[in-house]
Amino acid sequence: MKSQSTESRIAQLCIEHGLKMTGQRRVIARVLSDADDHPDVEELYRRASALDSRISVATVYRTVRLLEEKGILERRDFGGGRARYEATEHGRHHYHLIDVDNGKVIEFEDPEHEELMRRVAERLGFDFVSMRLELFGKKRPQTQQAGKTAQTAKRKGAAS
Repeated sequence: MKSQSTESRIAQLCIEHGLKMTGQRRVIARVLSDADDHPDVEELYRRASALDSRISVATVYRTVRLLEEKGILERRDFGGGRARYEATEHGRHHYHLIDVDNGKVIEFEDPEHEELMRRVAERLGFDFVSMRLELFGKKRPQTQQAGKTAQTAKRKGAAS
């Protein structure tokens, strides 16, 4: 049996939640931990079965559902009719910008936005717990981007 120090981040969370770690769950946990995108179940299955051909799509579905129930994974709906997944990041707030043309998801953080949301919650009599922000956009053509950058620079220069 592997020691916990060699377990993937998600496998360690599974162990902390008292889940039995089978070889197939370890593979799925490794794939999820190594993902730098937000894969759906079919993509998780493709990656996991490339590492262990005995893994079935049903096993991936069951494992994802279990990890979601335990709060280890979060389901995201970025459009396109398929749920995508990422590890739960307790205490870390990040946001998603989804390119509506190709479905690419860009993660970003914005402390100013977070502080604004904390103030809104406080003003309305609530303690801030968490939030979710998903922006959907279309990438501007390079020429428009260059023009916007030049306009922004001019405005900043005029303001000084």
